[in-house]
Amino acid sequence: MNPSPEAPLLEVHDLEVRYPLHGGRRGASTLTAVAGVSFRLDQGESLGVVGESGSGKSSLARALLRLTPAAGRALFLGHDLLRLQGEALRATREHLQIIFQDPHGALDPHLRIADIVAEPLREFPPPPPARQDEAVRRMLARVGLGAELLGRYPHQLSGGQAQRVGIARALILHPRLLICDEPMAALDVSIRAQITNLLRDMRRELGLSLLYIAHDLASVRYLCERVMVLYRGRVMELAGREALFGHAQHPYTRALLAAEPIAQPLPAAPAPSAPPASTAPPAPGDAVASPAHAAGCVFHARCPLRVARCRAETPTLRAVAGHQVACHRAGEAVEAGDSRG
Repeated sequence: MNPSPEAPLLEVHDLEVRYPLHGGRRGASTLTAVAGVSFRLDQGESLGVVGESGSGKSSLARALLRLTPAAGRALFLGHDLLRLQGEALRATREHLQIIFQDPHGALDPHLRIADIVAEPLREFPPPPPARQDEAVRRMLARVGLGAELLGRYPHQLSGGQAQRVGIARALILHPRLLICDEPMAALDVSIRAQITNLLRDMRRELGLSLLYIAHDLASVRYLCERVMVLYRGRVMELAGREALFGHAQHPYTRALLAAEPIAQPLPAAPAPSAPPASTAPPAPGDAVASPAHAAGCVFHARCPLRVARCRAETPTLRAVAGHQVACHRAGEAVEAGDSRG
């Protein structure tokens, strides 16, 4: 599994995730959580995935990890993750690891920290016990934890320590791709900065590719070269970090940026112009309120630039000023106060 340096590490085409919904006179129905998402991730690259709760971020991660059924294609190291079976799937998982949102919930409460971090080593294939112990101690040290934690259990750790253990477990196999599913969500603000810096350092040190899912836009800007914006399971915008944070093209992206003040861990980019109050992101529950396959733009009801076409025709991703944007009016010099269709 060694593709050429020019080949993308991960290439996703028309990924779709549907969950069954039971009830109603017609029986079972489905909810589309991810609707035709396509993107690529190059080797050594970091891609941020943002959007409020219900936008499909975690469903995307679960689909790539084969934790939930999905349709489409997801080529990783030249193999379609969605179609691998048996030993081929098991071998691929050695190169694809995840850090979960809940640091304590992701750790087996009945295992000591030494056994939790060593668990992947017993699967792919296990080294001799002496080398295994050495690898565990070395990895714990690399994530900033001392050997005194080896005999402890997860409930004896702070949230930051537990998340560092999760990172150590994910990285001990030296994977090619690390998926981070909102790794800061359950942590205090002071600890978030430490974990963000740790991920940055480990990525550089190990040459990792990163698929970084988050609500925290500041950490996304700090860690990621490119950013993909999801809304109701669809890609709204995909662009380089500074282009997106400085000159967002999609009204939904601008609403996200306006809703969360972002510190400047990197050289400052021009601030996006703030949209009117009516463009604020919808409440989390609204993100799945309508089916993703309905005609028209999924954001049109809240968009300050909407016209009649937006209700009738679903926009496709197209190139606008170096961005990929799913908006009929992207790139137009339109004032938010223009009349709506």
